[in-house]
Amino acid sequence: MELYLYNTLTRQKEEFKPQHPSRLWFQKPSVSLYTCGLTVYDYPHLGNLRTYIFEDVLKRTLVFNGFSVKHIMNITDVGHLTSDADEGDDKMEKGAQRSGKTVQELAEYYTKIFKENLKDLNILKPDTWTPATKYIKEQVELVKRLETKGFTYETNQAIYFNISKFPNYTKLSGQKLEEKEVGSRSEVVVDKQKKHPADFALWFKLTGRFKNHLQHWPSPWGEGFPGWHLECSAMAMNMLGDTIDIHCGGIDHIAVHHTNEIAQSEAATGKQFVRYWLHGAFLTIDEGRMGKSEGNFITLDTLKQRKISPLAYRFLMLISHYRSPLNFCWESLQAAEEGLNNLYDKFTALQKPLIPLSMMHKSSKGEEKFRTDFAKAINDDLNTSQALAVAWEVLKCAMEDTCKRELLLEFDKVLGLGLEYIKPINIPTKVTELVKEREQARQNKDWSKSDKLRDEIETLGFKVEDLDSGPQVKVKR
Repeated sequence: MELYLYNTLTRQKEEFKPQHPSRLWFQKPSVSLYTCGLTVYDYPHLGNLRTYIFEDVLKRTLVFNGFSVKHIMNITDVGHLTSDADEGDDKMEKGAQRSGKTVQELAEYYTKIFKENLKDLNILKPDTWTPATKYIKEQVELVKRLETKGFTYETNQAIYFNISKFPNYTKLSGQKLEEKEVGSRSEVVVDKQKKHPADFALWFKLTGRFKNHLQHWPSPWGEGFPGWHLECSAMAMNMLGDTIDIHCGGIDHIAVHHTNEIAQSEAATGKQFVRYWLHGAFLTIDEGRMGKSEGNFITLDTLKQRKISPLAYRFLMLISHYRSPLNFCWESLQAAEEGLNNLYDKFTALQKPLIPLSMMHKSSKGEEKFRTDFAKAINDDLNTSQALAVAWEVLKCAMEDTCKRELLLEFDKVLGLGLEYIKPINIPTKVTELVKEREQARQNKDWSKSDKLRDEIETLGFKVEDLDSGPQVKVKR
């Protein structure tokens, strides 16, 4: 079944085809995937984590479709300034000053928390983490290539990429160049020698506001440090090749960061940098973007303090589409947690039939239809809400519990809700006998006896639910 993904570059859903299909029948076609990681100067917030959940579903969907995925995620520990337009202060240094840590201590501390958050959300780890500070050599080499090809110029403060040398610079965003709001913040310190406001720094020198910058390395242009945009291109091409299949991030990266990645990468190689660009929409709060600069962000620790499972947040994200803005509120998260617990309860109750099959409604064999419906949903640009709806239909249908478990575990390899860790409940023999007796009463339409037996089951700490596939028992909460 074909997989369709919305490509930001072409502004339409396209059938996904990897650039390297399998050559032998027993080989899986390979996919190169690069996802923008965290700038590790503060806690990841729920808006950040929404993006990583969508990327995780994408990766799981690729595997579900039989692809072999090579996944790289960067860690930004240098060069990201408070303005995406390469102006303002260095985020890592500001974070270090705020926390009283060294920059290295800060990076290690928040990288650890970031990875713990991903684990809490059942997000698969990338094949390789690439911290920017570990790839300085590759970044310097990329600037040298661009310099040799005439795409750069030097000022007293930095080495810049000259966007006038790169036709169709705004092809990813679709903006007109004059529409780009660059350097408009009141705190911006403008380099007067820049030729165009949208020209972006590849390498900052130790001068001016960065004279005492804590992180710096030698380069042909003097001591300094790389610009934020440079790192992703250098690391992606180093690890995955000049052209990669899929590059992901939040929609806030489209107009500047990813636009600059395309310019510097394609200028250096003369090849298409990324074939499919995927972007996740904002998580908003009080109808405004959730973010650190806005000062309104919520972390996963906040959820834990409220005794809310991180997977409830993942479940909430799966209910919506990754390209649709979502406004966060505690009520919707609470409803998501209730929905997830309901799913867990119903899944936990799936076990060998408690009563003889002859007493149950006829079981249907619709496994393949459910598999097809699930694949259609998830392969339609990661339609997780529809995929979840298929999972709920499985729970409701007249099918043996063992078949339901197998199907749901199969689907959860994409949804990532941790069903594999949910074990069937141990039902005492006494409860099983009462369930059988109650089912016989229902067959005989003895509703008074049936109700009495239901009450007796509940006094033993269990609840019985009548489904087409037969009675299901779960622990009474």
